[in-house]
Amino acid sequence: MALSANAVLNRFANLSLTPSEYLAACLERISQVNPRLNALTAIDSERAVGAAAQATTRWKAGTPRGLLDGLPIGVKDLQDTKGLLTTHGSPRMRANIPQGDLPMVARLREAGAIILAKTNVPECGAGGNSRNPVWGATGNPFDANLTCGGSSGGSAAALAANLLPLCTGSDTGGSLRLPAALCGVVGFRPSVDVIAHPTRPLGWSGISVLGPMARTVDDLVLMLRVCQGADPDDPLSSEAASDRFATLPAASLKDLRIGFSEDFGGTPVDPSIRATFRARIARITPHVRDCREVDLRLGDMDRCFDILRAESFVSAFADPIKSDAAAFGPDIAANVELGLSMSLADRAWAHAEQTRILRRFNAVMRDYDVILLPTAPISPFPWTQGNITEVDGAHMGIYYRWLALTYRGSLTGGPSITLPCGRDPQGMPFGLQMLGPVRSDEALLATAKAVEMFFAADPETARPCPDMAGLAASDIDLRSIVTHPPILNGSDRSRLDPLGTAV
Repeated sequence: MALSANAVLNRFANLSLTPSEYLAACLERISQVNPRLNALTAIDSERAVGAAAQATTRWKAGTPRGLLDGLPIGVKDLQDTKGLLTTHGSPRMRANIPQGDLPMVARLREAGAIILAKTNVPECGAGGNSRNPVWGATGNPFDANLTCGGSSGGSAAALAANLLPLCTGSDTGGSLRLPAALCGVVGFRPSVDVIAHPTRPLGWSGISVLGPMARTVDDLVLMLRVCQGADPDDPLSSEAASDRFATLPAASLKDLRIGFSEDFGGTPVDPSIRATFRARIARITPHVRDCREVDLRLGDMDRCFDILRAESFVSAFADPIKSDAAAFGPDIAANVELGLSMSLADRAWAHAEQTRILRRFNAVMRDYDVILLPTAPISPFPWTQGNITEVDGAHMGIYYRWLALTYRGSLTGGPSITLPCGRDPQGMPFGLQMLGPVRSDEALLATAKAVEMFFAADPETARPCPDMAGLAASDIDLRSIVTHPPILNGSDRSRLDPLGTAV
């Protein structure tokens, strides 16, 4: 089950493994491990078995359907999957069975991927801790009592625990990067034009993007090759070469110009995380062309993000909250309340400030190929704690302020990625974040691959793997916060409950 996605597909091609055999192994692994993590929610095993049998026939005939034929994957529970329960972790949608796929999901399915399961999220994707009143909480594969991050937390946990080889995610303020860092996998926030996002509440705002998550850069690129593409309902997406990520540009560490910042312009970071980050910088510095600290005070990034995020929540949730406020948790309500307190002048300032931030970032990037930062400011905390209220003695204010290391990067509009890079002093995964220039996705991925290979050569900085055999269940039932369980009925093809028990 620890095989990479590329390795699995290679074995399909040489007929040493069939999609049916691999799916059976995944389902067995899920039945053993998911009860301790609650990473996967609705699971469509019945249709998956049929799809795997068809893929097996195609591979034996030498006629695979596409790049991912027969590969089971997980889809974030904010993203529509035809015929498979999609709840958003919200009581209002606990019986929602979409009639069609999100375009990104449709592309994956067309390439032969088997949509096996949905991955857990915070309610409506709000926050950095994947727990909700429909499915409960997701534990971290390194310690089920700790958070896996969010909002793509179920995806990160499923990958780290080797339940699935690939998973989807989305990212506004770090929802792909933060959980990937806390679970020791790779999460990529692409530029806004790369993957069409036609369900974005504000189609002309690029603060929210869709993206892939995997255990390695190579696997992530494989998935990105399928996901990328335009859609007429997303005016910010653009058509590109049909296989723009098939061949990445050459990247060599010795030619690399690195800028680095411990705190992205002054956001609070735990001293142990700073020390771990400094150690990684010290290790790579002798092997690159240049590595210098960089000033990332690009503007009033926190207030700018507050307004841009709040306006999207007002657009998506203000009317539903008016009609049924009790159906939403406090984080959704807080975002809407914040947005409703703002004026048109606030909105105009935020969009102008984001433009200024972009131009200042462009000026910085003239001297560097990438910027390195920590991904998370702290080690994972107990999932029973909704969010972090204090970092290194600084009060966080609003519940997502502790995500500033990632959401400040979202404001630049450029691509960003987090790589697993050993462990922090608490023994949990440490994520190294990389920012690239605007529209430099291919170059950033190539550089990330080179950096990944460098750190992988040393056991101290290689991707850490959790001890699943020794992983104990959380001290508190991961389902203890469920107040509105999912509605599973005859028309729902999901055949497993959130912890993997047959129903």
